[in-house]
Amino acid sequence: MERSVSEKLSEKQKKNTERSVSEKFLSDKQKNTERSVSEKFLLKKQKKKNSETQNAKKNRFLITVNVLGSAGPLRFVVKEEDSVGTIIDKALKLYSREGRLPILGFGSTNFLLYQANAVSDALNPSESIGSSGGRNFLLCKKQKQPQMTEGRSEMISRKGSGSWKAWINKSFSFKISSH
Repeated sequence: MERSVSEKLSEKQKKNTERSVSEKFLSDKQKNTERSVSEKFLLKKQKKKNSETQNAKKNRFLITVNVLGSAGPLRFVVKEEDSVGTIIDKALKLYSREGRLPILGFGSTNFLLYQANAVSDALNPSESIGSSGGRNFLLCKKQKQPQMTEGRSEMISRKGSGSWKAWINKSFSFKISSH
């Protein structure tokens, strides 16, 4: 009879160990499914972030700005929706930061931005740089219209009537003799 009791005990222990092993296996399986769900969630989140950064990168591009009178072009990254005025400001700041010559100043209203490969008017400072469709630009200083002063108007009126010697003689109050 003792055997039967010991056999019964051992059978119960076997069943208990089988249950605990199966429970452990199930709990491990559940953990794996939980991990896989969380990993899937993280992967989806990372993919979403990657697509957002790719979209943000799609809206940015490299432009080349040649400054009239400067040795080489400026290259920098801009957003597609940046205005032409903002691009002029960025170009002037980069130009001065690099210590280039000739010194231009910072007044973006004193400059015009043209597309380098198109023969057209200057770009409107309020329109976006992406709407122009170009990546190469030319930055020029605006030509100031000279104001009409008395001396200038007098010089223009006498332009056809006298020679340069007469003008110099009058300006400097001395005479240059001619041969």
